[in-house]
Amino acid sequence: FRPLSLNRSQGHWMNLLRVRQSGALSRHRHPQPVHGFVLKGSWHYLEHDWVAREGSYVFEAPGETHTLVVPGDVDEMITYFQVNGVMIYVDPYGKVQGYEDVFTKIDMCRKHYAEVGLGEDYVDRFIR
Repeated sequence: FRPLSLNRSQGHWMNLLRVRQSGALSRHRHPQPVHGFVLKGSWHYLEHDWVAREGSYVFEAPGETHTLVVPGDVDEMITYFQVNGVMIYVDPYGKVQGYEDVFTKIDMCRKHYAEVGLGEDYVDRFIR
């Protein structure tokens, strides 16, 4: 997760998601639309039969539950995402397990930047 913008006033964030090995990200849904653009590599959702490849635009409809998977033949995947509102993590039965929003992302970044020696205020350059 590399933040580009953490917009508190409008409740969205923009980031680069970089994955350097195959695997799945936690099953989740969004009550607001999400936009993405694949910069490198490819990935897909377990729940769909399409593949997002380099140069692909991705639209995630509000309310859709999905599990992002990077296949084993992809060395590195980088996708730009704009996430509006909240990201709700769910179990296989749809039961809520947790959430992330722009405020939890800011807190996560503050902690990370402090741990790597940049100082927790480093995140302020991304906050709008």
